[in-house]
Amino acid sequence: MGFFDFISNAGKKILGKGDDSAAIKEEIESSFDELPVDGLVVNVEGDTVTLAGIAQDYPTREKAILIAGNVEGIAKVNADQLITMEQISEESVKEIPEEIFYTIEKGDTLWGIATKYYDDGSLYTHIVDANLEVIKNADLIYPGQTIRIPEVLA
Repeated sequence: MGFFDFISNAGKKILGKGDDSAAIKEEIESSFDELPVDGLVVNVEGDTVTLAGIAQDYPTREKAILIAGNVEGIAKVNADQLITMEQISEESVKEIPEEIFYTIEKGDTLWGIATKYYDDGSLYTHIVDANLEVIKNADLIYPGQTIRIPEVLA
C-alpha cells in the first residue's frame, strides 16, 4: 500500500540540478497555497522518493504522492511514512483507503477514463479537479502522466 509505481521517463524535469530531495520537496510545497503536510520530509535515492509527514487529509496525501511521482527520473514513491490527520485518533490508527492511480496511455481522453471508472464520461471534471497539480488544461493530457481517480460521492 505504501509503494506507488510511476513511469520514470515521463514528468517534470527537476532532478539533477542540485539536491534532488530539496527539489521535490519544493515542488510539493509550491503546489499548495499553504503547506498541508506537517513535517514534510522527502528523500530521493536513485529512482525512488520516500515521503514522510502528516497530511491534513487523504486527498492531500494522494496529491503529494502524485507530485513526487510525476517527476522525470522517478519510478517509485514510498509513502509508508506519509500519514493523515484522519488516521490519527486517540482510539486507534485508521487504515488508509485504497488509492486509485491511472497512467495515461496514448489515445486516452478524460471522458474515456471517466467512462471506464464511473460509467459516465461527463464526470471527467471530478478527475480534473482532483489532479490540478498534474492536469493544467483539461484538453491536454499526455501519455505517461499518472493521475488520481477520486471517489465520486453521490
